[in-house]
Amino acid sequence: MALKIYGVALSRAGRTLWLAEELGLPYEHVKTTFTGGTRTPEYLKINPNGHIPAIDEDGFTLWESMAINLYLAKKHGAGRLYPTRLEDEARAWQWSFWAMTEVERPAITALFNRVVLAEDKRDPLAAEAAEKALAAPLTVLDGVVGLGRYLLGGEFTVADLNVAAILRNAHYARIDFDPFPNAATWLRACLARPAAEKAQQL
Repeated sequence: MALKIYGVALSRAGRTLWLAEELGLPYEHVKTTFTGGTRTPEYLKINPNGHIPAIDEDGFTLWESMAINLYLAKKHGAGRLYPTRLEDEARAWQWSFWAMTEVERPAITALFNRVVLAEDKRDPLAAEAAEKALAAPLTVLDGVVGLGRYLLGGEFTVADLNVAAILRNAHYARIDFDPFPNAATWLRACLARPAAEKAQQL
């Protein structure tokens, strides 16, 4: 099989698995866990950082989930998931990097302190502060998706996938989306896509 995806769905590898499903790509899911699997000599040849995800496509290896997704979408989904206009391509990068810098850290902080950690290890104040920190980027997102169905207009693209894959953590962390109805509607539509559901089941 030409494409191997290393990682597990409940990690940043989930966004790459989702993209592969959206593209209809045949792939081998090499279930590589945080505990041990990323530190083997074999895996460190693929990603010397020892993190997931990573891919190997016909001998070409790549790590960092956003780089992987933008590469795969452009190679296999140009004109569908990946925009063809230079300006729209730039906006797809913009939204992908925005989600990593503005959304990912508070979303994960809230998730860990409300769901992942044992109850005696959770910090409710940290979770509350994270939810407050998400208000500003969610306001931005709410305004943009209120103007059109998706981030780049009327069609779902890699920009929506990358942002929604990160905001899924906020959803699981029980962040209140009521003040952001457009963003809530958009996120539900993204996460209800068959490819998203299939990847999550992995």
